Amino acid sequence: MASTCQQGLTIGELAGGAGVNVETIRFYQRKGLLPVPERPWRGIRRYSARELGRLRFIRSAQRLGFSLDEIAELLVLEDGSHCSAAREQAERKLVEVRARLADLQRIEHALQALVQRCRAARGTVRCPLIGSLHDG
Repeated sequence: MASTCQQGLTIGELAGGAGVNVETIRFYQRKGLLPVPERPWRGIRRYSARELGRLRFIRSAQRLGFSLDEIAELLVLEDGSHCSAAREQAERKLVEVRARLADLQRIEHALQALVQRCRAARGTVRCPLIGSLHDG
């Protein structure tokens, strides 16, 4: 791929290098997260190592739970000189993640209690799980 990078990558090579499919790249382009390179006359578009790095940046940020809108904000800070702004965004994301974890723990405890009630139910008693869902 090193020699291809000097000439530029095709969209398929870019997708392969980042572990995504071509439609993902096109979607990111429509969202304004990746630039669309010029198409030379009778040629195909070529992508540089910079676009590959940007695509990997986007994928890494997604794995950390950042939305595409949040990633767009981070891409503005991509040069690394706005550390405090990036930290603030990460702190907001951390608050969201902790809130989701708390919600998941509440769900876990509720399901655990229902499973225990189901195990204890005997005979012709209405299923506690199904009954709970009907009752809201």
